[in-house]
Amino acid sequence: MNEDNEFNRDFDQPDKDGDKDDGDQLNFPNNNNNFRNIALIVGAIIISLILFQTLFNAPSNQSELSYSDFISRVESGEVASVTIKGGSIKGVDDRGREFTSRGPTDPAAYLEKLRNNNVEITIKEASEGNWFFSLLISLLPVLLIIGLWVFMMRRMQGNNALNFGKSQANLVNKEFSDVSFEDFAGVKEVKEEVEEIVEYLRNPQRFKKLGAEVPKGMILVGPPGTGKTLLSRAIAGEAEVPFYQTSGSNFVEMFVGVGASRVRNMFKQAKENAPSIIFIDELDAIGRKRGAGLGGGHDEREQTLNELLSEMDGFDPNEGVIILAATNRPDVLDPALLRPGRFDRKITVPAPDIKGREEILELHTQNKQITEDVDLEVLARRTPGFVGADLENLANEAALLAGRRGKDEVEMTDFEESIDRVIAGVQRKGMAISDDEKEKIAYHESGHALIGKLLPNADPVHKISIVPRSNGALGFTLQLPLEEKFLVSKSELLDKLTTLLGGRTAEELIYDEVTTGAQDDFKKVTDIAKRMVVQYGMSEKLGPINLGRENGNVFLGEEIVKSNEHSEEVSSMVDKEIRKIVESCHSKAENILTQNKEVLKKLAEELIEVEELEGDQLEDILDQAALPASVT
Repeated sequence: MNEDNEFNRDFDQPDKDGDKDDGDQLNFPNNNNNFRNIALIVGAIIISLILFQTLFNAPSNQSELSYSDFISRVESGEVASVTIKGGSIKGVDDRGREFTSRGPTDPAAYLEKLRNNNVEITIKEASEGNWFFSLLISLLPVLLIIGLWVFMMRRMQGNNALNFGKSQANLVNKEFSDVSFEDFAGVKEVKEEVEEIVEYLRNPQRFKKLGAEVPKGMILVGPPGTGKTLLSRAIAGEAEVPFYQTSGSNFVEMFVGVGASRVRNMFKQAKENAPSIIFIDELDAIGRKRGAGLGGGHDEREQTLNELLSEMDGFDPNEGVIILAATNRPDVLDPALLRPGRFDRKITVPAPDIKGREEILELHTQNKQITEDVDLEVLARRTPGFVGADLENLANEAALLAGRRGKDEVEMTDFEESIDRVIAGVQRKGMAISDDEKEKIAYHESGHALIGKLLPNADPVHKISIVPRSNGALGFTLQLPLEEKFLVSKSELLDKLTTLLGGRTAEELIYDEVTTGAQDDFKKVTDIAKRMVVQYGMSEKLGPINLGRENGNVFLGEEIVKSNEHSEEVSSMVDKEIRKIVESCHSKAENILTQNKEVLKKLAEELIEVEELEGDQLEDILDQAALPASVT
C-alpha cells in the first residue's frame, strides 16, 4: 500500500518499458496500397478464370450419344448428316438437333451403314497442331496466375521482384531535419562528445594537422527514453554531410543473405557520398553475441553481423564513414563490435540529475502557457528517476489536464496531479470502499508518514493520500529526497526499512490484527535487507563480503545450471541476518508509534476527513501535536 517514491540507483527505480522513438522514419511500404493491390490482383484472377470458363467451356445445346446409340439412330433413319474428324463424330438428326459421339478412329467400320441409310457424310482430316493448342489452353490459367503474381511482386518491391538486398536506410538531409542540439538537454557532457564528431566533419583539417583520427564508430547506450534517438536526430540536423538512418530490424528478413546484402549496399552508398554518417538504431537486433542460445546461433543474423564487422573494420579501409548506433542492451552485444577500430567510443546517456531534469522541463514547457506559480525546480525534485521521455509526457499530461478543466494556462496543481498520475496512477474516487477499510488505510499511511517524519535519516514526506489509484494502490505516502543521492549509508537504509514497516506496525498497534495491505512494503523490505547482507557487506556477523550472484542468461550462451557459490551454512547465516535486520527495524517502528499513539490517531482522523495531505499540512498537524523533532 505504501508508494514510497525515493528513487536512487539501488532501490525503487521506476520501470521504463518503452523507449520513445523520436522520429524513426523507416522505409516501409504503404500498407494501404499493398492491401489495395492484392485486392485488385485477386479480383483480376477471379475474373480471368470466369472468362476462361466462359470462352472455352461454354455450355452447348449439343447432346452427347454413345456409339451404340449413334448406330441405332442411324439404322432407324433418324440421322440426317454427320461430320467425321478422326474418332470424333458430329451430326444432325432428322429434326435438326445437333449431337456428338465418339467412334472408332477408322470410320470404315460404320461408313457402310451411313450410306445405306442415306446419311450425308463429311470427312475432315485431323489437324497435327491440335495437341499444341490443347496444351496451351490447359496451361493458360496457370500462366495467367504466374503473370499476375510477378506483376504483384514488382509493384510491392519497387518494380523489381529481387529488390530485397537493397539497403533500407533513409537519407536524412539537413534541410528536412527540424531537430538540433538546442533540443537536447539534461546531460551536457554527452552532447559535448557528440558535437565533437560534427565539428570534425565540418572542419577535418583542424584535427588532421595534429595527427588526430576521428573515432570510426560511437555507440549510445542507456535506459529507454533518455534521448539516444533524439540525439541522433540532432546530429542529422547539425551535420552538413549525408546522414543514413536505419534500424537493426531492417536487416533481418525471411530470405537467406538479405541482411548481409543490405549491409554491403548501405556502406556502398555511404562510401560513394563520403564523408557521411550511418546511424543504426536498436543495434542489439543484429549485434547479439554469436553462437548464443540453446539451439546455437541464428545463421542469417550471424551472417549479417559478420558483414557489418567486416565493413566497419575489415581488409578494405573504411574512410570517411562514421558509424553511430544506439541500444538499451549493451550487455548482449558481440565483443567484436565493441573493440577499438569499430565502436571506439561508448557514450552512456544516463537518466538526468535534478539540474538536468529542470533543463528538460524548461525545454518542454517553452511552447506551453504556464502560470507564474509553476516552479520547475520543485517539479524536478519531485521526479527522481524520470528520463527525458517521462518529463515530456509529464508536461503534455499537465497541459491536457488543464485543457480538460477549461483553463487558459497550466497551473502548478496540474503538474502536481500529472506526477501523481504517472507515479501512482489515475484517481478512482468512485471506487466503493467501506468506512472500516478507509480507516485502516488511513492508519496504515499515517504510520508511514509519522515514522518518516521522526527518523533523522529518512527522506521528508511530501504527500499522503488514501484515494484509490488505477494501478491497484489504495493509498500512498510520497517521500522525496532534498538532494540527489549517489551513495546510501547504512543508517539511511535502516531508517528506510523502519519507515516501510510503519504501515503494518500501525495496523498491529490500533487493531491488534493485520491486513494484506503491506504486501508491497514487505517485498521492498526483503529486497533491501537482502542486499545489505549479501552485496553491501553491512552484516556484522558475515562482515564485508559479497555473496551476490548474477543469474545466468541461457539465451546469451551462458550456463543453464551453476553450482552454489557458498555452503548451506553460509546460506542459513544470510537468512538469519536478514531476519535480524527486519525484526530490529520492526521493533523500532513499534516503539516510535507506541510513544506517539495519540499523534498517530490525530493524523489518521485528519487524513480520513480530507483524503490527501501535502507536506506543509502534515507539518502543521504534527507541530500542533507537539511532536518531538526526531528519534534516534
